[in-house]
Amino acid sequence: MKKIVRRAGGGSPLSARQKREIAKIAGRADSEIDYSDIPPLTEKFWQNAVRNPFYRPVKRQLTVRLDADVIAWLRLQGKGYQTRLNKLLRALMIGEVTGKRRGTGSRE
Repeated sequence: MKKIVRRAGGGSPLSARQKREIAKIAGRADSEIDYSDIPPLTEKFWQNAVRNPFYRPVKRQLTVRLDADVIAWLRLQGKGYQTRLNKLLRALMIGEVTGKRRGTGSRE
């Protein structure tokens, strides 16, 4: 079964008038933008910010060989062991990207 993919912004091409309007807006200085109706974002806002709950990363199917005891441990925790494995790997990836794990452990 094929997945139906919808492209964002897949309408008709921009008209010459629309292109001129966009160029005019893009040419404005940032100091000309009126932010009076938008409250400033504080540090507290960003501390409580969460990733878009509707975001779903693209999944790719692959074959990977894991030690039997690792698979048994994941399966013992109940249904959804592949999802759990993905979450563990994502947490490790984010830790490395944000620098939380730099300098700890060894890489093989």
